[in-house]
Amino acid sequence: MTNAGTRSVDSYHRELGNIMWEYCGMERTADGLRKAIDLIRSLKDDFWRNVLVLGSADSLNQSLEKAGRVADFFELGELMCIDALNRRESCGGHFRTESQTEDGEALRHDDHYAYVAAWEWSGEGESPILHKEELTYQFVEMKQRSYK
Repeated sequence: MTNAGTRSVDSYHRELGNIMWEYCGMERTADGLRKAIDLIRSLKDDFWRNVLVLGSADSLNQSLEKAGRVADFFELGELMCIDALNRRESCGGHFRTESQTEDGEALRHDDHYAYVAAWEWSGEGESPILHKEELTYQFVEMKQRSYK
């Protein structure tokens, strides 16, 4: 509330959305994900220095409430990119260009990524810690998807 910033919360929200769409969307690359992480961190730093939140903190303030949500979105967006960078395979609806068959089909690596990931926050400026819970299936067979 004490920032004498010049950018609206909405402008940061839009820019973050564009970064996520461009680099952490359905088709991803390792270089693009690294770029997204850098862009998000820079945008987050700028947000804390240059955001303009209208209204006051003494009463209901939707602009302040939205600023809090967008601040959380920076953390979430960065973590999504870190997780996607860590998972070096094409999986579900997400396609890593580095992980495809000779025919251009999505290539899975179930031997390395058959787990549920939970990330632990380890402090501001520190790398999150990955916790894994291995997946085991009794009645479902994991298969490479083919659209041919």
